[in-house]
Amino acid sequence: MIAPSLLDQITLIVAGLLCMIVILAAAATYGLILALRPLLQRYALARPSARGLHRTPTPQGGGIAIVLAFAVIGGLAAAVFIGLMPMPQSFGARQVATLAAAAAAACALGAFDDIRPLSPFLRLALQFLIAAAALTVLPAGAQALPGFVPIWLERTILLVGLVWFVNLTNFMDGMDLMTAAGFVPALAGLLVLTGTLDFPPVPGMMAAALLGGLLGFAPFNWPVARLFLGDAGSLAIGLIVGTLLVLLAVQGHLAAALLLCLYHLADSTITLLRRLVRGAKVWEAHREHFYQQAAMKGWSAARVAAWVFGLNAILAALAIGTIYADATVAALLLLCGAALTGWTLGSFSGGLA
Repeated sequence: MIAPSLLDQITLIVAGLLCMIVILAAAATYGLILALRPLLQRYALARPSARGLHRTPTPQGGGIAIVLAFAVIGGLAAAVFIGLMPMPQSFGARQVATLAAAAAAACALGAFDDIRPLSPFLRLALQFLIAAAALTVLPAGAQALPGFVPIWLERTILLVGLVWFVNLTNFMDGMDLMTAAGFVPALAGLLVLTGTLDFPPVPGMMAAALLGGLLGFAPFNWPVARLFLGDAGSLAIGLIVGTLLVLLAVQGHLAAALLLCLYHLADSTITLLRRLVRGAKVWEAHREHFYQQAAMKGWSAARVAAWVFGLNAILAALAIGTIYADATVAALLLLCGAALTGWTLGSFSGGLA
């Protein structure tokens, strides 16, 4: 048991560290992008394609800077905290190193695929291996689903779910600022929960490092974008965010974890199911996501991103609310989030406009 006075001190230290990590990671990402951009301009141009909405060749690979800042800034801050804080850590140095290494592997896979595209099946197989490694950071025996679900079945579901989350992040990164609009509010929500110690401090610091990285990248991705994340960024970001949400779920906060990613999850999953029903090749590039439908109906990228950001900010507030609510209220908050998400999808597609 930690004394109340010591707990207050730890809370203040964690809050201060989180702010410092965000600022340092944002500055590091911005500086790394300035240094890497000439190389990306030369070797990693994204040509207009059936998936994206841009019309001119644009350098990609900005996610490399985000992952580097995440691993270095987040890893160093976590190491300092683990070494100094007199409290047990369920997420320690091994877990930090594992998550950073898995993110680096996903980044490397995406970077290679950006330059020399891999076959869909090889790419998927490698993603499963990387996701399996990332899930080893979970506490032994911890479960997100009801206790009657066998642990082996839950881990299988989580593995498939994490691979899907990695890919949906990639699919949803088809418009300027879309990934930042989707994940900045979610990561900020995790930081709020970390500051109140409702989410473990060390993974919270990793969330802060990723949040800072996305903020440092955003000026380059502002419509009209001068730089894209590339698969190097979207795959790694999807892996990191997905793993952090699984960690939140196994803390007993499944509703909060779902709310924090609900828009991205709904848009991508509904789009995939529609394509499957129609018999389309789901691995092929397309422009059928709801946010892309809005753009093709005349919405600007900035307007779509603002809608997504606003929705996700509301979803993050609802997610935080579920932490402190009873089961009935938490279910109502989840339904409210689902209704808002459905209304947004309908507005994007024109059905509710």
